[in-house]
Amino acid sequence: MLTWLAVHGKPIRYGYVERPWPITMYQNVYATEPGSAEMPSAGRPFTPEVVMRLVAKGRRRDAARAAHRRRLPRGRRAAVPERVRVPAATAERVNATHRLGGRVVAIGTTVVRGLETAVAADGLVHPYDGWTDLVITPERGVAAVDGLLTGWHEPEASHLLMLEAVAGRPLLERSYERSLREGYRWHEFGDVHLILP
Repeated sequence: MLTWLAVHGKPIRYGYVERPWPITMYQNVYATEPGSAEMPSAGRPFTPEVVMRLVAKGRRRDAARAAHRRRLPRGRRAAVPERVRVPAATAERVNATHRLGGRVVAIGTTVVRGLETAVAADGLVHPYDGWTDLVITPERGVAAVDGLLTGWHEPEASHLLMLEAVAGRPLLERSYERSLREGYRWHEFGDVHLILP
């Protein structure tokens, strides 16, 4: 299947991207598994050099693997189910980071959904391999992540509720207003934002 997709497949391309890019441009440098229909854009800023510098500073790199996708109105579009996998090593690193008082910053909304789906009643992240239809809202909150890197989402996207769950609505509204004023790009080859409480 992967060979067929490499020959015949085309990634999702947003209107502001003027020309097609090679499929290799849609693969993040730290990815170990091929097969996404849409570029995981939150990881675009990472280069081999950035990853090496983070590791050299003692930052743990791990992956919750995912295969998938003005005033801010609350999200109205339902979240699409996504296939996610949280390996045992990832679950343990997330739990250890929290035990040691560290901060877990997810790279992208799919990783947030995967990790939050893997949180059990005991409050710990456990290995998980399956589908998630979890919608993260401010009322639900987050338990596995302390922040995330993400692009901006349309006003009707359910992911806005996730961003609000992490950052709070006032900060999110100010950030969106500023990004619109500054002409930030969304999606694919767009700008990436660090969202923290």
